[in-house]
Amino acid sequence: MSENNEKNKKIDEGHQKKPSEKKVEEATVEQKLKETEDKLLRSLAEIENQRRRFEKEIKDAFEFGSFNFAKESLAILDNLERAKNAIKNDEVLKLNKDLDKFLENISIIEKDLISIFERNKITKIKVIGEKFDPNFHQAMAEIEDDKSGEGTIVQEIQCGYMLSERLLRPALVGIAKKKNSKNEEKNEKKDNK
Repeated sequence: MSENNEKNKKIDEGHQKKPSEKKVEEATVEQKLKETEDKLLRSLAEIENQRRRFEKEIKDAFEFGSFNFAKESLAILDNLERAKNAIKNDEVLKLNKDLDKFLENISIIEKDLISIFERNKITKIKVIGEKFDPNFHQAMAEIEDDKSGEGTIVQEIQCGYMLSERLLRPALVGIAKKKNSKNEEKNEKKDNK
């Protein structure tokens, strides 16, 4: 009987292993299915993110594709302004009777260029009387001024421009600073000597 018991025991053990093996196989199939589903969802999310990124790049290309051209075109506007100032200040040209007509024609060209810039969302940055903002302005000088608050822009050296909401070129400015009482005392001592 003991042999029969041992055989029955072995048979029972064999039957017990088979259902557990099925559970392990089922678990692994379920795990594989979940892993595959997870990978699929991640891939779909990545594809969606890439689609959004491409849409943004296309939008930026249309909106800011002319950025370098616009930036370089500002030199034309600057040169027109310099030419007007040079002509106005030239003693020989001041005697020319056609000077006003010539300056008027330069002004017309300048206005046309500004109009083209505005139609293409290129706008001048307002600076005089504004608080200094390093995002839009580049300080070139500090000017002693008791009338304006410290850090207020009191001089525009070169105009700054925006292309839509992007900085095309910062404005070069002079900002106000308070007169230093120590400097005043030193200057008075020098004047007295």
